[in-house]
Amino acid sequence: MFSKVASCALAGIEGVRVWVETDLDGGLPNFSLVGLPAPSVKEARERVRAALRNSGFDFPVMRITVNLAPADLRKEGSAFDLAIAAGILASSGQIPVDSLKGKVLVGELSLDGEVKPVPGTMAMAASLKEQEKDGIVLIVPRGNLAEASLVGGIVVQGVATIQELVSFLKGEIDLPHGNTNAEKLLAELNKNDHPDFSEVKGQYAAKRALEISAAGGHNILLSGPPGTGKTMLARRIPSILPSLTLQECLEITKIYSVAGLLKEDTPLIAQRPFRSPHHTATAAGMLGGGRIPQPGEVTLAHMGVLFLDEFPEYSRDVLEGLRQPLEDGCVTITRAEMTLRFPSRFMLVASRNPCPCGYYGHPRKECQCTEQQIRRYRLKSSGPLMDRIDIHVEVPAMEYSELQDDQHAESSAAIRKRVEKARQLQRQRFRHLNITCNADMTNRHLQEICPLNKDARMILGRAFDSLSLSMRAHDRIIKVARTIADLEQETFIQAHHIAEAIQYRSFDRHY
Repeated sequence: MFSKVASCALAGIEGVRVWVETDLDGGLPNFSLVGLPAPSVKEARERVRAALRNSGFDFPVMRITVNLAPADLRKEGSAFDLAIAAGILASSGQIPVDSLKGKVLVGELSLDGEVKPVPGTMAMAASLKEQEKDGIVLIVPRGNLAEASLVGGIVVQGVATIQELVSFLKGEIDLPHGNTNAEKLLAELNKNDHPDFSEVKGQYAAKRALEISAAGGHNILLSGPPGTGKTMLARRIPSILPSLTLQECLEITKIYSVAGLLKEDTPLIAQRPFRSPHHTATAAGMLGGGRIPQPGEVTLAHMGVLFLDEFPEYSRDVLEGLRQPLEDGCVTITRAEMTLRFPSRFMLVASRNPCPCGYYGHPRKECQCTEQQIRRYRLKSSGPLMDRIDIHVEVPAMEYSELQDDQHAESSAAIRKRVEKARQLQRQRFRHLNITCNADMTNRHLQEICPLNKDARMILGRAFDSLSLSMRAHDRIIKVARTIADLEQETFIQAHHIAEAIQYRSFDRHY
């Protein structure tokens, strides 16, 4: 007997409909699973067999063939267990075949018949919503119910055991429906509990640069001796970033759902990500990879911050691999079987010492490095990569008197208000464009949105020649100047906005 039930696979961060076709035939008992399954999918044979028997159902002693269509798409993971089990039950007459129509089954089975959560159910629900207008029911593990129902516009029901699924398909019971209110959940979870800038003494120039960076979404490099507060400043950036919109929350949550990083009690990512991978991270870990590529750190930092501490210590492959996501806002991973694109529009925050020992230019400690060592250390981050970093700022060593200053530093809340006002101007400016902040502007946008007066052009021209700036650095100076003007609520870019923006390109002379 033949049965057909729908399930869902993941291709990058998108869901793909998969049909689980089951055929029972006479002959020697055998269980064949075909359709380009990965080893984790092939193991479903043992999980399904044990789950059905331990749940009180008959496992047919026949020749069983299960095909996962389309057969040219490689399947990975344990999300097909529930659909395979339902197909076998339907083919053996233990549940009505017609009961599976219009339903998509996703879930992993434990050996006792419990349906366990799987990653990516939100991405699956979003894709099914786009593919189907109405009449489809997505059945997911009970632990994924809140996450999958965030999408809205599609019926999502949660199942706890295989016995519960069978009772539902026979019409004996109803399954719980997902009814997560994304807007209400966002209001509950959107709490700014990050470390505050008021805890940082001094470093006013660095704070100003970070405020500009947050207001325009600009990449920034902090350079200074050990212990001057580079990491402390970087870890407080999330406290001044603008709040996420609901659409941005859902986009980030979808990525974390695919990566399996969502918590069952917190199904929505309501704050901007802050990712801080160790400098031993590989290119695959940073950019994404695997036989079936998974999101890397640049994608997990989408709409948030990617903080790279000790920037020159990362491998050259990792650093040079950042060029495409920094420029395009996405990373493309190509394998023999597929080509996938992952979103990666993040704000890069990097920190480094001025030399290998860390004390080059320190007012009180002597540097032990040779000129050649210093040059080699700085050139670990290449000129093309540094070109893509909008703001370069020094974080100098502090005097003791600055640490003892009783003057209360400005709080993150006060800085965030200015950042929010600047972002509001940008949202209004770009309302008809597919960009959200100044850092995303292209050359065409600069010509239309950022005209310079005579004085501003003169200052920029002198800097372009004296610092030997590239065209990319030229454009990024204008973007930063536009953000400085937005912070001052100015309609047009003035000469002093350009002058301040040029100050943040001081490291260009090393390249």
